[in-house]
Amino acid sequence: MKPDSTLQNPLLFLLTMPKRSSLAVIFVGILALAGIIQITKLVTRLRKPDPISQPIVTPPQNPFPISIGARGLVESLDENIRIAPAISGRIDKVFVKVGSRVQKGDPLFEIDAREAASNVVLEEKQLEVLAARLKEAEVLVEDRQKQVTRSNTLLERKAGSEDLAERNQFALLAAKTALSSALANYHHGIAMVEKAKVTLDIHTVRAPRNARVLQVSIREGEFANTATESSLMLLGDTDRLQIRADVDEDSASRIRANVPAVAYLKGMRSAPIPLEFVRIEPYILPKRSLTGESTERVDTRVLQVIFQFSPPAFPVYPGQQMDVFIEDQSAASGTQNPNLVLPK
Repeated sequence: MKPDSTLQNPLLFLLTMPKRSSLAVIFVGILALAGIIQITKLVTRLRKPDPISQPIVTPPQNPFPISIGARGLVESLDENIRIAPAISGRIDKVFVKVGSRVQKGDPLFEIDAREAASNVVLEEKQLEVLAARLKEAEVLVEDRQKQVTRSNTLLERKAGSEDLAERNQFALLAAKTALSSALANYHHGIAMVEKAKVTLDIHTVRAPRNARVLQVSIREGEFANTATESSLMLLGDTDRLQIRADVDEDSASRIRANVPAVAYLKGMRSAPIPLEFVRIEPYILPKRSLTGESTERVDTRVLQVIFQFSPPAFPVYPGQQMDVFIEDQSAASGTQNPNLVLPK
């Protein structure tokens, strides 16, 4: 005996039941309507455009009708000074700290100078020996001169020999030659003393000009090497700053001297800083000041333009990057070749 198929399929069972057939149709219709509603909502949501995202930081406003954009690096006036020692050695003393103001010639740090100081004492003592020898040579010349005078007087009186007078004359010449040699050795000794003092003075590194100490990378007891590429100290004049703007080589031919320019500090887009043109460095070089943006090309070559500006009310530090806008006056000055014939 075969089992009833309506018992195995509940939906078929509901449809075949006379009393419940209308309920089954209603139930299926409700399910279909719910599915249609959900699909309609999904399609509507997918077709709806995404809202325009607002930038986290407001981009800088270009103040010129036509401008050239660049990225600039803040420097101290007349560029930063990287301090390095003339000789290698252990750091004995550090006289300044970050933020200190120094005048030209002020000591910055000192390398162990014990050996150089002993050389100065040694050369001074050697100079004393040479001075004594010079005095001895002068006395000998004076003595030989008196002997020549005495022998000549005796020869005139025919009381002395001509041979003795000649020997005294040659002895005087030899004494004078010895005096010249002693004098040369004495002056050489003076030069050696000065050399030793210069070597001693080199152990003390001094400020090359009036500036502020921006960075100190050494400590007492560390070894300073002349072969290192990094600077031991960084100095700069922060009373007035300058910015080194990197202009892409594609826009280099549009740059003009003495054009207006403004800069914006990152994070302060509403505070433009007016710039004063200084110079164009007429050499295209590979870009080194990287911003870290994903769209930045690391193989770009740039033209560097230098501007100056007075520090604004808010702090600006050397090493900060700024967005620079340079007015494009190339169209007004005319960059097109007058001999170029354009096709009609």
